[in-house]
Amino acid sequence: MSLLPAVDGESLQRMWNRLHRLPGGSWIFSLLLGIAAPYTGSIGARVIELRAGFARVRLRDRRKVRNHLRSVHAVALVNLAEAASGLAMMCGLPRNMRGILVGFSIDYMKKARGTLVAECTAPAPEPGVRREYELEATVRDEAGDIVATARPRWLIGPRTPHV
Repeated sequence: MSLLPAVDGESLQRMWNRLHRLPGGSWIFSLLLGIAAPYTGSIGARVIELRAGFARVRLRDRRKVRNHLRSVHAVALVNLAEAASGLAMMCGLPRNMRGILVGFSIDYMKKARGTLVAECTAPAPEPGVRREYELEATVRDEAGDIVATARPRWLIGPRTPHV
C-alpha cells in the first residue's frame, strides 16, 4: 500500500510549484516522488527543474549507484532517464489523462562518473486521445558530455473509470 495516493499531472505540477521555492523544497519533492514510486526513489536522484513538458533530474555519483567498474551502474542510468522522461510527460497532464511506460531503449556512450544530469522534453499530449509518444532523454556528466541517450515510449490516454 502506497503512502501517497496516485498523483495526477496537475497535482504534480502544483506540488512542485509550492515546494521548489522553499529551502530544501526540491529535496522534499524528490523524497515524496520516491515514496510514491519506490523504485524511482531507490537511486536518490533530485529533481532540479520541472514544468509541463520538461524535467531535469540530478544524480550524485556514490557507492550506492556504482558498479564493479567504479562508474554509475547502467540500470541507475536507466532509472534516471526514465524518471526525467516520466516527469516531463506527466507534469501538467490534465486529471482526466494518464500515462504508462510501454517501451524503453538506451545507448551508453561512455562510463558515467561524477554528478549526472538527465533532461527530457515532451510534447503536450492531445486531450482525450490515446496514443504513444517516443521521447529522448539525455544523461550528461559534469563536463557536459552525453553518457547515455534513452528513448522511452509513453502511452498517454484518457483515464478509464474503475469497475
